Amino acid sequence: MLSQNLISEATRLTLTGQLVEATALLQRMLRGESPEPSHARVSPARLEPPTIDVKASVVEEKESRRTTRVSPAPLQSFDRLKDFPGLNLRGPMTRAPPATTDIAPQGTRFIAGAFRSANGSRNYKLFVPSRSQEKPLPLVVMLHGCTQSPDDFAAGTRMNFLAEERNCFVVYPEQPSGANQAKCWNWFRTGDQHRDGGEPSLIAGITRQVMRDYPIDPKRVYVAGLSAGGALAAIMAATHADLYAAVGIHSGLACGAASDLPSAFVAMRQGGGSEIADGGPPVPTIVFHGDRDTTVHPNNGDRIVEQSIKAAGLKAKVSDGRVPHGHAYTRTNLTDPRGRAISEHWNVHGAGHAWSGGSPAGSYTDPRGPDATREMLRFFLEHSLPG
Repeated sequence: MLSQNLISEATRLTLTGQLVEATALLQRMLRGESPEPSHARVSPARLEPPTIDVKASVVEEKESRRTTRVSPAPLQSFDRLKDFPGLNLRGPMTRAPPATTDIAPQGTRFIAGAFRSANGSRNYKLFVPSRSQEKPLPLVVMLHGCTQSPDDFAAGTRMNFLAEERNCFVVYPEQPSGANQAKCWNWFRTGDQHRDGGEPSLIAGITRQVMRDYPIDPKRVYVAGLSAGGALAAIMAATHADLYAAVGIHSGLACGAASDLPSAFVAMRQGGGSEIADGGPPVPTIVFHGDRDTTVHPNNGDRIVEQSIKAAGLKAKVSDGRVPHGHAYTRTNLTDPRGRAISEHWNVHGAGHAWSGGSPAGSYTDPRGPDATREMLRFFLEHSLPG
């Protein structure tokens, strides 16, 4: 059982910069090895919890036709943090930028933009398909993971190439290091889990700005993300069911899975709760998660599906498959009595914390499939907002 006093003590240690001690305390608590200390000092957390203060440098980089991965060396004073999932950032901090030809197909545009409001500002990149002057088109909002950038995420997922095939716009909001040192979306902060403030308001603002400036079909707007971006995508679905017709969450966590940094560690390690922050109708949801993910526990995929289900009389269909020379997977579809898909859960066997079916041109990818980008876009375009 988790001790709230120990959680509070870990929060205090984190706020005072004692990350090693905080992490060790959380690890002992999760293993059940440490009784609750009688001397634990409890201090209220700040309204804006700190970011994970870990830097990385490349010690090894391997590239193959299967995966591309960069392993970091933690700061000397944080040696013990490397054993804690979620702090071992294996991102592209020192990767060369992807080539233009890996980001978007020829004849299309990938342009920079910015959004500003009373709640803050964010830059973004927008993919404009070559046939953008046709009737109003769908829009996909793509939220990158920690240490990633819009260019890196676009190259790794190849969403722009699929969007050109299906004639969709794609927008990639960018999380700056000033908002989170590791460029993670702050999904674990309560101030960033509600509709009218924090990062959800910025993502919604970017979405609406693109909808005003380009020929977007307001009934066919979708949001997807990886890891921290997947967790924020879940928050967007929970708080903006009137804006997004469907959501895709890859290796992410459910809305409300954590409320501060220590509870984020717990949720990443063993799975978080599935409280819906602002209520509202469920949004059709497609989930991808590797069952060997040691950064975000696979139980979080189950929690996301639970969060997306409210209707009674759902029919489940479970099927197994395997990508040729790649991963096996189990796919669970839930449909309502009218045959409308409510959720899809792709459990990718043997996969870790990486975008399934992605390109080695980007970070956190596993080309052995199945193709999460193609399946998400297919699922998205099967759904539209009513009315």
